[in-house]
Amino acid sequence: MLCGSLRAGSTNEALLRTAEALLPGGSSAVRYAGLAGLPHFNPDDDHEPLPVPVVELRAALAAADAVLICTPEYAGGLPGSFKNLLDWTVGGVEICDKPTAWVNCSGNGPAGAARTHESLRAVLTFTGALIVEDACIRIPLPRAAVGPDGLVTDPAIRAQIATALTALLAAATQPATALS
Repeated sequence: MLCGSLRAGSTNEALLRTAEALLPGGSSAVRYAGLAGLPHFNPDDDHEPLPVPVVELRAALAAADAVLICTPEYAGGLPGSFKNLLDWTVGGVEICDKPTAWVNCSGNGPAGAARTHESLRAVLTFTGALIVEDACIRIPLPRAAVGPDGLVTDPAIRAQIATALTALLAAATQPATALS
């Protein structure tokens, strides 16, 4: 799971924490926590030996059966730090053909981070990620719906998260040929 927000108490992080809590038995998730420590992407540095934070990012992605992203929209696009994370994945094999989806929890009007969705789609297409359309959804998440434990408390919102998660997990368990 990749969170595009560095903000403490982020609703994006709350959504991912809730998705992790809603996983069916036998499933597990890893929330990547190294976003703030990634160096600025420079193609001149994209070779062995890679910076340790990049090695950790790529290892986490390689180990995942699927990737769920939740990121805010800043100034009409992806947050710079998250775009930087994605830049470190372009040209690699770690996310190529991997079922990938995003959930946006912005409450900013009916378009709710449409530019971020467009940006994610463009960058993830370059990475070769397998975008799971049924799991790419918008779920407005007011801060009041997040409990003191950092999890979403609203049953209707939890159900929407579970629906997206179910679609992503279904794609992750299908044979690769069925996904093509």
